[in-house]
This record gives sequence, structure tokens and C-alpha cells, in this order.
Amino acid sequence: MVEKAVTTENKVEGKLPASEVLSAEKSPVEAEARKKSKKIKKQILKGMASIKCTYNNTIVNISDLNGAVLGWASSGLLGFKGAKKATPYAATQVVANVSEKVKKYGMQELEIYVKGVGSGREAAIRALANNGFNLILIKDETPIPHNGCRPKKPRRV
Repeated sequence: MVEKAVTTENKVEGKLPASEVLSAEKSPVEAEARKKSKKIKKQILKGMASIKCTYNNTIVNISDLNGAVLGWASSGLLGFKGAKKATPYAATQVVANVSEKVKKYGMQELEIYVKGVGSGREAAIRALANNGFNLILIKDETPIPHNGCRPKKPRRV
């Protein structure tokens, strides 16, 4: 019983066995090594921007050439509400937000794919050019119905 009391007193006083002392000395060094090794972002020079401009919203999505998304934003995400979401000003703010997210990857050249008929189309493209991106390609991918839906039958009065 006396031995058990002595061992608990050693633990309380802070005395550790020699093997635990050595491991305690290594841990701060290992912690510093972990702090120094930060995750380095991949440098991606070329990418593609998908801009979807509807009558109600503007969504900008920037990805690498394989399609892995690096950053996105929409006018609703930035706090615009109602009819203000579809304005050209909202589109420029969305592009500014996305370009800020993507700059850490070192993106320089963009292919732009625009979809939709909203009023923020041209404003979004201009904002991308003004934010320091080289525009390689601008392509309109607005879906066009070839024959459309079947029309409603005429109303009988």
C-alpha cells in the first residue's frame, strides 16, 4: 500500500518516467514542424467561368478545365433580394466576389460560357475582364427550343 501511495505522489508532483520525459521533449518540436508545413494551393493558370443569367438571378461559377469548382457566387448569396438580383450591378458584385476567391489559385486565363437571357450577361463579362483575367473564349450556351412545348388549347368562351 505504501508503494501505491508513492507512485500516485510522483504523478501528482509531476515526476514522469524517463521514457515519458523524452516523448514530452519531442512533441513541441513535432508541433512546430506541423505548424510550418502549410497546405499549398495548387497553381491553376487556365480555367473556365460559367455564367448563368436568368430574369431572377445571376450565378457565376469558376472551375479548372476538368470541371472541378474553385469558387462560385450568386447575387442572392451576396444579399441582393427580389428584382435587384438580376441587375447588372449585382452581376459585377458577384464576379468581384468570385474572382477574390479564385485569385489564391493564381488563375490568369479564362474561358467564359454564358447561359441565359438576363440583364447581367454583358456586365459579368466586363467585370471578369476588369478583374485581371485574360479572356480566351466567350461562348453563348443559351438553350434554344427547336420546336418548344405543345401550346395550350384555345379557350372557349
